[in-house]
Amino acid sequence: MQYSRNTIVALASAAGRGGVAVLRLSGAGAAAALEKITGKSCPAPRYAARRRFYHPQDGGLLDDGLVLWFPGPASFTGEDVVELHCHGGRAVTDSLLAALCACDDVRPADAGEFSRRAFHNGKLDLTQAEAIADLVDAETLAQQRQALRQMDGALARLYDGWRHDLIRSLAHLEAYIDFPDEDLPAEVDEGARAGIRSLLQAMRGHLADGHRGERLRDGLAVAVIGPPNAGKSSLTNSLARREAAIVSATAGTTRDVVEVHLDLGGYPVILADTAGLREGSDPIEAEGIRRARARAETADLKIAVFDGASWPALDTHTVNLVDDSTVVVINKGDCLPADQHQTCPIVAGRPAQVISVHSGQGMDAFLSALTAEVQTRLEGQGSAPALTRARHRSALEDCADCLSRSLQAPALELMAEDLRLATRALGRITGRVDVEDLLDVIFRDFCIGK
Repeated sequence: MQYSRNTIVALASAAGRGGVAVLRLSGAGAAAALEKITGKSCPAPRYAARRRFYHPQDGGLLDDGLVLWFPGPASFTGEDVVELHCHGGRAVTDSLLAALCACDDVRPADAGEFSRRAFHNGKLDLTQAEAIADLVDAETLAQQRQALRQMDGALARLYDGWRHDLIRSLAHLEAYIDFPDEDLPAEVDEGARAGIRSLLQAMRGHLADGHRGERLRDGLAVAVIGPPNAGKSSLTNSLARREAAIVSATAGTTRDVVEVHLDLGGYPVILADTAGLREGSDPIEAEGIRRARARAETADLKIAVFDGASWPALDTHTVNLVDDSTVVVINKGDCLPADQHQTCPIVAGRPAQVISVHSGQGMDAFLSALTAEVQTRLEGQGSAPALTRARHRSALEDCADCLSRSLQAPALELMAEDLRLATRALGRITGRVDVEDLLDVIFRDFCIGK
């Protein structure tokens, strides 16, 4: 299905100055527009050819570059597509865009319109279109891997497989209801229920993933907490490899949350340096401490930093926040007694990493431990693809609710209606919202009317 009859054009590469820029056209008039600004016919499909580009109205020379021709439907959008590879100066790209838009039936593309046309023409489902956006925005290797896997259809195959199983169960149930005279097996009803139970269990397991896919897209929230002057800001700067936070010997220097985006072992992390935990001496510091506690409560992972110079005394405000999602750090490790260097200190039941941000002592081991904790929270067990958007999760939760309700339905007709709703909920994820293939399953499985 064609989304629009217009031919659209847009800059496919990043805006701004560069060595090479790419302009893309899609639509029935793409070939004509190319011939109009080059004075030559399209090259052989998928072969690059050198062309000079001229304005279609005054014939002025605009640039000298390469063109590629992708006749539909063997193209990204499923329509005729042309790519122009030109020099990346802003004047060049702007003049070429203006020249192309001066051609008949060519207009600037709306945001995301190329992907939208690809979806409407059956080249992409919704999860793959979303994956393209994720791949463009990926800043770490883990984000890149997840986006590529989704763009390859891993998520769509999982959901389409579940949808196929649902349609089969619904088909069997509908056949049992609508064709009582066809001598269908008596166990059709129970077989459908068994399939629903199995699917519901798999779906609930998929949903119970700790939101790892969404966190991998957005970045794992990590809060650095601890008493004043324990070295939180110094540790933040060391991890960021720049002076992101102010470091001072004056207690209470950090008043607000300072966020730093990191690539930690290929995983995205949003590191938050917070105010030192103590009883605030003035209203501004007290507000900073309140924000520090709030950030600690909502963080996916905490780094609790203690002052090795005060060992074995520990700040009780920080100790009270240590839990299973905390990496414990004792900074200024060179101030610890010698025997503490030979053993692993335990703080609130958690093993502590002894480091010195100043000298670098223990930093490699700490980074390895922190990366392992981040990886545990962002990488799932097994080979199933991860949920990557709240939209997917909402649709799956609706589907699971419908399946659970269907198993409690007092009548087969009500059970079938719940299965229809569940099928539609799954179809919303990939863009498949119809159940017209239900009759195909009925006829194939039961040969009704043969």
